[in-house]
Amino acid sequence: MNYAEIKNLDIANGLGIRVSLFVSGCRNHCKGCFNYMTWDFDYGEPFTEKVEEKILSLLAPSHISGLSLLGGEPFEEENQAVLAPFLEKVKARFPQKDIWAWSGYLLDADLLNENGRKRTEHTQRMLDCLDYLIDGRFVEEKKNLALEFRGSENQRIWKKTDGEWKVISK
Repeated sequence: MNYAEIKNLDIANGLGIRVSLFVSGCRNHCKGCFNYMTWDFDYGEPFTEKVEEKILSLLAPSHISGLSLLGGEPFEEENQAVLAPFLEKVKARFPQKDIWAWSGYLLDADLLNENGRKRTEHTQRMLDCLDYLIDGRFVEEKKNLALEFRGSENQRIWKKTDGEWKVISK
């Protein structure tokens, strides 16, 4: 897996001050995507153990609220295989910090559903580590700059509480 960017001290992608990882590779190709260069799976740099350790060290300070995972598309099959064990490391080392993810795929239809189109042997491991998920493709015709943490009105914010996913904003 490649990644496009790591942002430290990010205040735009989730609650609080965060570390954000932008992965490479996306098959959604949403019209008007602000990050279209990350559609290419070869864009950016390889996600190595050294990069993992860098992110873990950036997450260590107490003023960092957690990790945000964006793209590209974290739930592309190739990315899930790498991200699942990494997210487990993050949760093990920093159980008090939350993890947010953005996906163009739908949580209920594509990820949780056993027959979902992006369901792999790694999907549940990733979902088990997440606290928030913003799902749904970016739809340029539904773009709304006033929305918090979303780009278009069709996207939903899910929060996991006691192991159950609930929509907290439509």
